[in-house]
Order: sequence, then structure tokens, then C-alpha cells
Amino acid sequence: MPWALAGFSGYIAVDELYDGPFCVISIVDNRCFKRLLCEVLDHDPTGADVETLFVRFKAALDVRGLSLQGITTDGSPLYPEPLATVFGAVPHQICQFHVLKEINKASLRAVAKVRRQLSRSLPKLPRGRPSTKSARRQVRAKQRLQKKIADLFEHRHLFVRHQLTQAERKTFLRITRGQNELRVLRRIEDEVYRLFDRRCRTHTALEKLRQLRLRVRRFTKVGKALQKLFSPNLEKALTFLDDSLLPATSNAVERSNRRHRKMQKSVYRVRTLRSLAGRIALDLYRERHRSARFTTMFTLHQARAG
Repeated sequence: MPWALAGFSGYIAVDELYDGPFCVISIVDNRCFKRLLCEVLDHDPTGADVETLFVRFKAALDVRGLSLQGITTDGSPLYPEPLATVFGAVPHQICQFHVLKEINKASLRAVAKVRRQLSRSLPKLPRGRPSTKSARRQVRAKQRLQKKIADLFEHRHLFVRHQLTQAERKTFLRITRGQNELRVLRRIEDEVYRLFDRRCRTHTALEKLRQLRLRVRRFTKVGKALQKLFSPNLEKALTFLDDSLLPATSNAVERSNRRHRKMQKSVYRVRTLRSLAGRIALDLYRERHRSARFTTMFTLHQARAG
């Protein structure tokens, strides 16, 4: 920890990683991407475990005369109470990525519900080749409806993509012809993305969110699908707008978790508390000497190049 706290930015990200019966809680510098403190547990974490970790971290900051300026976590209920107990009124940012992920999943479920409704409306035709005009007309209508269902599935990403190109927008208008609730759903998604624009402040974004929630309530079909818009986590995900240095996501700690998952697949096999703590200690040691290792590799490559 001492080498990592030497250039401490004041902003951290915290997350837990579950590995079978064990759990690893990590505190990472959210701007320098350095792991500051880890705790390996042989049980699911509780608020008391998180508070103990925060107390240890605060003691290390106090010894060095450092202070915490902000913290970013996912939407887990583990962190708010221990954070308020140990650090007081420190700005707490809920990861923007996790919040948008939940809203996008709800939007895709709404699109899937429309596809199921269209599938149930498919006409049942008799077997064999149609012989009359009305039968051929029904076949063509069924084919058009099947094509619409297939297009909604193939291009479902257009409902949640942040920005659409001109061609994608034309495709979207084509596949949603006659489905006004789907176009409303896309407009609501655009409004949600605008909430996270750093050019505005938190109070402005909260007012936009209030108006958006009123608008969603008026559309009963869409409103039932987007209940995630009324989650208090969405309001906490806008905290970063008042602090230009506070990261909006917990990508720093998620990156270390991804490295741990990769380690599991390549070298880590026996899952015991001792081996897990040893692998994390080894990874921290490698991270500490990363800059020196990169300098050595660069010097060797320069020497080889002549």
C-alpha cells in the first residue's frame, strides 16, 4: 500500500469479487488504477466487513495526511452505510455503466415483449399451397409480419445504442413503422443518455430526470417496462457532474477483477483461501514493479533495434 498511496489521487473505486465460497473486496485508485487495499474473505461480505476495510484504509490515509475526495461503487447495498459511518459526507458515485446496463436490459425486454405479441398475432394458415386470392393475401401478410419480427430481433441493438448513424436511424424508422411505443422507447433512451452529459450540473440533470419520469408515467406500456428509471441509484449516478475529477464509472476496480478472472483461466486452479491470497499478493508485487519492468523491456528493445 505505501508505494500506491504515494501518488494517491483522492478518488477510489470499491467492488467485491466472488470466487466460489470466497470473496475479495478491493479498493483501487480510480484515477491512477492502482490497487490500494484488498481483503480476502471466506464468506459473503457484510456491512461489518466493509466497514472494517474502510477503517483500515482511513487509518492509512490519516497517517500520511491524505483525505478521500470521492468514491465510486456499483449499486450494491453493502457500501452506503459503512461509507457514511467511516468517511462521513464524502461524495458517493454509483457506476454509470451499471445503471445504464440495467436500463438497457429493461428496454430490450420491452422490445422482446413486442416481438412476442407480434408472434401471437401471426395468422394460422392451412397446410399446403394457397389456391385462392384471400389465402395468398394471408400468406403475404404472415410473411411481412415474420419479417418484422426478425428485423426487430436482428436490429434490437438500435434501441440501446448511444448514437445512431444516419443509415441506422433509417433502419430504425423502417423496423418500427406502426409501433409508436417502440419509437417512444428510443426517445426515452436518448433522454437518459443526455442526463450524463458533463456540460450540465447535478441539479440540472436531476430536474431533467424528474421531467423524464413524469413523461414515462404518461406512457403506460413503456412505463411498466422502464421501472429502473425510478431507482434511487439513477440519482446517485449523477453525482460526478459536480466534480470534474470524480470518475463516473468503477472501471479501475473492474479492470483488476477482469485480470483476476483471466488469472483463474490460465494459472490459478486450486481455490483455497491461502492460494487465493497468495495469487493476489503476487499480482500486487508484479503491479508494484510494473514501471521498472516496462523500462527494462523498452531498453532491451532499443538495444536490439541497434
